[in-house]
Amino acid sequence: MAIIELRDITKTYRQGELEVKVLKGVNLEVEKGDFLAIMGASGSGKSTLLYIIGCLESPSSGTYRLAGAEVSKLEDDELSRVRNERLGFVFQSFYLIPYLTVEENVLVPTIYSKKRRDYKARARHLLEQVGLGHRVSFLPSELSGGQKQRVAIVRSLINDPDIVLADEPTGQLDSHSSAQVMEILSDLNKQGKTIIVVTHDEQTADYASRRVIMKDGLLYSA
Repeated sequence: MAIIELRDITKTYRQGELEVKVLKGVNLEVEKGDFLAIMGASGSGKSTLLYIIGCLESPSSGTYRLAGAEVSKLEDDELSRVRNERLGFVFQSFYLIPYLTVEENVLVPTIYSKKRRDYKARARHLLEQVGLGHRVSFLPSELSGGQKQRVAIVRSLINDPDIVLADEPTGQLDSHSSAQVMEILSDLNKQGKTIIVVTHDEQTADYASRRVIMKDGLLYSA
């Protein structure tokens, strides 16, 4: 059974009296353990689609089943629980809190977790795995772009989500750092995580096992 099932998903934004249709009936299935790249030009709707998959936005119409459960009509508090327990996010701009240390940034998502575990030990273990065990007390301003993105990946993993969603994760990185970040996501996929990456970069998309293309609000097989 697919872990993600989208059926006839639309998304319309209102700008005054103007309606902007960003998604125009998207259908998508993602199996557990897939590594999917969503490609497309700026303005094609690919990030909006990722935010709907990540329960950061709700569709205007259509159905979205996550692990068999309909989530498109959930209330905000229920969506927050789903995001916290099942989904991890990696963004182009990192979104690290500047006055928190690396370790403290990684632990932010655990504030709302109801799981009982030693999160500090898990954070340090994950940071060691991505080569940042010696940076736990550093502030974001003391890190390179590639290091910041690795911290963001560890933060996305702290609650052990089923699915990791990455929106242009290499967009602000040089080629060496980009390769490091994508190798980490590839290793996570080999460990059983479902990975969905939004990108316009061919080299980034090459790490995925499957591609789809967004164009003018519609999704096409690559």
